[in-house]
Amino acid sequence: MRIVLSRLDRIGDLVLSTPALASVRRSWPQAHITLVCSPYNKAVVEHNPDADEIVTLAPGDRPEHLGKRFQNACELAIALAPCSPDIALAGATKAPRRIGYTYVRRYLTRIRASLLLTDLLVSEADPGLCERNPAYKVRHEVDQVLALVERAGGAHLSRNLVLPIADADRAAVERLPADSLTVHAGARWFRDGSTLESFVELLITLRRFRRKIVVTYGDDAASQARRIEALGIADAVVGSLTLPQWAAAFQRSKLVVTVDTGATHVASAMGRPTIVLFENRYFNLSSQEWAPYGVPSVLLRKPADESPESLAATRESIVAAVELLLGAAPEGRPFPVGKSEHDPHEYA
Repeated sequence: MRIVLSRLDRIGDLVLSTPALASVRRSWPQAHITLVCSPYNKAVVEHNPDADEIVTLAPGDRPEHLGKRFQNACELAIALAPCSPDIALAGATKAPRRIGYTYVRRYLTRIRASLLLTDLLVSEADPGLCERNPAYKVRHEVDQVLALVERAGGAHLSRNLVLPIADADRAAVERLPADSLTVHAGARWFRDGSTLESFVELLITLRRFRRKIVVTYGDDAASQARRIEALGIADAVVGSLTLPQWAAAFQRSKLVVTVDTGATHVASAMGRPTIVLFENRYFNLSSQEWAPYGVPSVLLRKPADESPESLAATRESIVAAVELLLGAAPEGRPFPVGKSEHDPHEYA
């Protein structure tokens, strides 16, 4: 049996799809499995043991053109992302079974997908429905993608995130302090309810836990990271890491603090307790669908403004979350934990 899987979007989403890839392998152990991804997210699966072949969509190439390469060459195609490019690619394979999903109120996508796929699942996820009704429930993305494997007939499901790292990756970051508090400085720390100044204050406050502070960053926050490093408020500020090296840095940590970005899911794959500061807009959706998976976590909401009071409340909530996950209070005066929208609302 020949199976084609497609996931062309973000790094974190492909990490969350690795249980589905593992489930396909376990359900059809003799199959030849091809995973189609993008040059951007390929690093997630380069050393994944569950794929026989990795194919990347070249920049400028159309997904349906790549999908046609698999016509008469596969029996099952699954679009692991609820996105038009992945659906178009799976549809173009003309496999006897072509399975995918989209969101409940993406009506045009649902119409197009129904013409391309033999099986279309509809996710309940919708930002508007979630914001109007805070009790509205949305499954985690891992479970939504696993439902595709179940629809295909997969009988052996795995729920473990898979992100292999090698000894060489660990060696590359062995200079970093172990059991640190690692904060990933994604660009979202510095806008829309959070500022660089507040981030600096947070790092200073976290030192009260008497643990080393490590800051990781990507290209999107390089300028802010240089300013943080110049202040000398972190024990290590590291960027330009490969994805496996970044994962190895998280593996050395005691816990990870991040905004809503791929760092959340890389930390989950390393089994690290995680605190996530989600965007204020669409919090009810994001904090359900893209929460840390399978690890202790605290989910926080950015304030709607950047007033000193709101920023201070957010910092206090993060400190309270660190205390909760570490099981230890910081040195000095403990921060009060009041009842507000900024407080930790989930510990799983």
